[in-house]
Amino acid sequence: QVKSQFENRANTKCAVYTAIVYKTQVVAGIMYFIKVQVSDAEYAHLKVFQGLPHENQGPSLVDFQTGKTRDDPLTYF
Repeated sequence: QVKSQFENRANTKCAVYTAIVYKTQVVAGIMYFIKVQVSDAEYAHLKVFQGLPHENQGPSLVDFQTGKTRDDPLTYF
């Protein structure tokens, strides 16, 4: 749901966009940390916020890190 936000902010178009692994952190909603494959050999780490259900807001891209590999550990950032 945040693919277009990522592509706009990273100024790229993803040939591949597959979530590999994720972690969550409970805040006033849920913060997701997601490792996404964006090309054959390149990965990005996304930080996505999903508010509480009563707020009726979709997920939003908070931050991202590019230039990652499949073996880079997914950490909180």
